[in-house]
Amino acid sequence: MARKLKTYTTSAGFFDLAVAAPSMKAALEAWGSRNNLFQHGFAKVSDDPKIVAATMAHPGVVLRRPVGTTGAFSEHAKLPTDLPVTKTPAPAAKRTAKKAEPPPKPVDDKAAREAASKANLAFEKEQKRRDNERRKEEAARQKERARRERAIAAAEAALEEGRREHEARREEIEKERAALDKRAHAEDARWRKKKDDLEADLRQARSASHLRLV
Repeated sequence: MARKLKTYTTSAGFFDLAVAAPSMKAALEAWGSRNNLFQHGFAKVSDDPKIVAATMAHPGVVLRRPVGTTGAFSEHAKLPTDLPVTKTPAPAAKRTAKKAEPPPKPVDDKAAREAASKANLAFEKEQKRRDNERRKEEAARQKERARRERAIAAAEAALEEGRREHEARREEIEKERAALDKRAHAEDARWRKKKDDLEADLRQARSASHLRLV
């Protein structure tokens, strides 16, 4: 037997939310809430005829209206222009005797079952649509994560390649520097030897010149 839908309401951000669902759990799933809002008193079952009529016309669809207002719920509510100001509630008036209500009209069980079945089918259809959207969103998020991971991996690989190239060039420069140092030492040794020989020749030439003058 199809479960009878109920209207559940809560608030999120700048909006009041309402949805027709077969259970509190289904309402929380429709709102995308991971917390039990009913347990903490942030959500409830609504018997407001206007809200019930709006949600039952769109089973499973989350309807909205600006938070704190009393307007009609719709799928595409606009943001509130003026946030409500909390006022101190006035003292409760004395209760007046309720007028006797007319007896309820007999319920057509068959019509009620058909209406409940149609409402549940509509809810299941909306739930499937939401599930498909969530799967698509999750797939898109996974695709984006994979793209970012590839970009990070490529950047890390480029950095590592640049580091290896730098180290290779530094190693080559060090080799060239060592070779230049070796050549410089050899040149210093060659010059010291040649300088000694040249200075010896100079001394010898001066000595010979002195002897001729004497």
